[in-house]
Amino acid sequence: MNKAILGKKLGMTQVFSPKGIVIPVTVVEATPNVVVQIKNEENDGYNAIVVAYGEIKEKLVNKPMSGIFKKAGVEPKKTLKEFRLDDISGYTVGQEVKCDVFSDGDKVDAIATSKGHGYTGIIYRWGMHHQDNTHGGYKIHRHQSLGGTSGTCKVWKGKKMAERYGGSQVTIQNLEVVRVDSERNLILVKGAIPGPRNGMVLLRNAIKA
Repeated sequence: MNKAILGKKLGMTQVFSPKGIVIPVTVVEATPNVVVQIKNEENDGYNAIVVAYGEIKEKLVNKPMSGIFKKAGVEPKKTLKEFRLDDISGYTVGQEVKCDVFSDGDKVDAIATSKGHGYTGIIYRWGMHHQDNTHGGYKIHRHQSLGGTSGTCKVWKGKKMAERYGGSQVTIQNLEVVRVDSERNLILVKGAIPGPRNGMVLLRNAIKA
């Protein structure tokens, strides 16, 4: 990839285009990311930068993490993230990556962790119907049939069952940057981005644009 930044999802709103069309957008607060390490092909086999993001109390940072920040001469941050970039020549340790790395009209991929719903059943997770609510022939109303009782007598691979729902990494590709507000460190992205409010979001240039 060519450029990327970490941010925080603030929520959704809407803006108007110059033609008066309503555009739903997700607001991402992308405060400056600080470069704490630079990796190159000679030493590491690939080109990348490691950035730090998010405020954290110093007493909550463990010793290995403290050593990384101390070596870079950077204040401790909450999150470290590695960006594999095609060109790292323009980056130095201690440099800030700001939201103006993107501009209006850019195509981006948004990577975030979806909302976690815990362990859920088939009705909530997959929208299946429940059994009849009569009490004559049914004593269980939200269970499912797992498989045949003759012949193969097995549960087929890929069957939709009760399981953990959400809380996984999701990537939405080819979203459009509607507006970049450098003064308030805000990036307005068209459409929805996974995850709850205040959840961390990675924006990168679209891979398949």
